[in-house]
Amino acid sequence: MPRKPNPSPLQAVAYLRCSTSRQELSPELQRRAIEAWAEREGVSVSAWHEDLAVSGGTEIDKRPGLLAAIESLRAEGAGILVVAKRDRLARDVLTNAMVERLCERAGAVLASADGTGNGDSPEAQLMRNMVAAFAMYERALIRSRTKAALAVKKARGERVGGVPYGYRDEGGLLAEDEAEQVIVARARELRASGLSLRRIRGALLDEGHRPRTGKRWHVQVLARMVAASA
Repeated sequence: MPRKPNPSPLQAVAYLRCSTSRQELSPELQRRAIEAWAEREGVSVSAWHEDLAVSGGTEIDKRPGLLAAIESLRAEGAGILVVAKRDRLARDVLTNAMVERLCERAGAVLASADGTGNGDSPEAQLMRNMVAAFAMYERALIRSRTKAALAVKKARGERVGGVPYGYRDEGGLLAEDEAEQVIVARARELRASGLSLRRIRGALLDEGHRPRTGKRWHVQVLARMVAASA
């Protein structure tokens, strides 16, 4: 796509991101905030890009929406990449800095619809750095709390994560499922005889053993089933 000359400070590309289903972070509310900002500033938003169910700590190369938004700056001749709030861009100081640099290379600036850190003054730069640092801190804090909560559940013998094949969930606790344990034992016998996981998959189906869902055994499921016998 050809690049339009002279990026316009009155033309913007919008980027939306959410990692959860929380209503206050929904793409719809982010869009409204950006639209209100555009109307106040007399800016036209020519392209919208989004990354849904994507963490703020995800690297740039794993965010197709963000990459497309940055590329759109050149294609649209836009002088602004706008987000509803700066933590919608990223919860990582390095990622924020990289996006700002990429915007600069495209002749554009990064702006927040709530006004935080906008501008090129030393105070605005300081605010941008502070917002990025606190967003990164909040992300680390959430991860730490989640890890601690999972450790407590595990210590209590409560289920953490999904229900592995061979077990069932009984009020948050794992209990052996007799029918599935028979299949697990058979899979381990076949593994001990030297069969590959793919051959085990075929053997189980030939013997009438079906997975919990679907028609075919996933190799990853079989790998977990036989791991204890490795």
